Amino acid sequence: MAVETATSPDGPTGDFKGDIDVNNNNPRRKDMESIAELPVLDKDGKPHTFKSLYAPADNETSRTLIIFIRHFFCGNCQEYLRTLCSSVTPDVLQSLSPPVNIRIVGCGQAELIPMYARETECPYPIYADPSKKLYAELGMARTLSLGPKAPQYMQYSLPSAMIRAIYQNLKAGRSAFKGGDYWQVGGEFIFDDGEVTWCHRMKNTRDHVEVPELRRQLGLDGAKPPLRKTFSSGIRRSSSELGRQLSDRRKSWSRSRDRTEKPSPDGSMMEKVKEDSAAEEKSERQSKEEVKTTAP
Repeated sequence: MAVETATSPDGPTGDFKGDIDVNNNNPRRKDMESIAELPVLDKDGKPHTFKSLYAPADNETSRTLIIFIRHFFCGNCQEYLRTLCSSVTPDVLQSLSPPVNIRIVGCGQAELIPMYARETECPYPIYADPSKKLYAELGMARTLSLGPKAPQYMQYSLPSAMIRAIYQNLKAGRSAFKGGDYWQVGGEFIFDDGEVTWCHRMKNTRDHVEVPELRRQLGLDGAKPPLRKTFSSGIRRSSSELGRQLSDRRKSWSRSRDRTEKPSPDGSMMEKVKEDSAAEEKSERQSKEEVKTTAP
């Protein structure tokens, strides 16, 4: 279901409910020419032209997939890249003819790229477009709607993804406000020899194209991505291991207590010696008192 959109300098804008009304028409050549020289930043903050991400080198045949994500703390986009990277590896892409390159572009500050690469375990180059000019010129929208259903690529639950995102924000400190525009959504664009031949624009904050469909567009089969070790399963596994450790420790404490409470032969002998010594001291005190009493 599409919702009404409001026009703004940043592109179509939606609300919290329903899918935003965008299309998947390929950008026109003249539009691509107008944005080819716009800058994107690498992890070191160094600028590169947008064209350098997809233009063929030395007149060679080339194919490039550029994925535009949301802000750098978006748990949905992070999960999408984890699932994608587990299914579409660099070795698989280089075996295709022509080989395929993947580039990632986010709308936050470049200083967060190393964190993002670490959290997603993404082996592909990541860039930043904090101005969001590419997003606007390529027709990508702005919305906070989650969409009608959870996508297949989500192997984390939504609460787990939110908790992880909150943790990343807290850990980022002063950089927590540099992740990018929370309203901005992205999309996927395939370039063949420098021209867009296929694209998909997100209609809500989770509407990345599913991995099997993207595999087909890249010339692979439509196999589902493998199941990964998820954050929640890790929590359950850690809790189980912790429970076993506590149980073993309680048993160890119990055995130690039993050994302490159980008297040994040496312990009994020492107790007997103490009792005899106390009795002798008592008898000696009584004898002294009797002497004092009978003295003239």
